[in-house]
Amino acid sequence: MPDRPAQILEAAARLIARRGVRGLRVEEVSAEAGVSTALIYYHFKDRAGLLRRTLEFINQRAVRYTDAAMQPSGDPRTQLTEMLLLELQDAPQVRENSAAWGEFRATAIFDPDLREQLATSTREWVEDLADLVRQAQAAGLAGPGIAPSAAAERLTALVEGLSERWLSGTTPLPRAHELLRDAIDMELRQP
Repeated sequence: MPDRPAQILEAAARLIARRGVRGLRVEEVSAEAGVSTALIYYHFKDRAGLLRRTLEFINQRAVRYTDAAMQPSGDPRTQLTEMLLLELQDAPQVRENSAAWGEFRATAIFDPDLREQLATSTREWVEDLADLVRQAQAAGLAGPGIAPSAAAERLTALVEGLSERWLSGTTPLPRAHELLRDAIDMELRQP
């Protein structure tokens, strides 16, 4: 028996990635998921609840495909690089996540509830990377004078921007990877 909430969240993520958040209707999600609208309301209460849970879903999915980079390898700088590069891969889930994340970010300009949730997710991502920067500093793989949180914030912002350019077809994926690697080298420069 399928996990109905997961099925609904997958459908919502697909629709948001294809058509955006602002025009998303519960009826469209029910059709995409092959479930009744009543079931969506049962599990998510309302459209806002569905959106909040969909954002959580895409964040959790991103953690799953970037977790491989978080396995202790003895080289936190390589872990950081791999973790960021995994956000820019030509895999259906990654493309869908990146597009949906961009749509949520754009919608948050007009929706304070989403803004708060996005800020929390972004803060957690930045903290994970800042932790890796600190570990790289401790291992002598990053400059000691680097501010880990600031470097992590700049790198995550760059990944989001590169993702938008890649998805819009203005920056090829290999070029996005090259730019990201260069930025990591500049951010973690050693004296």
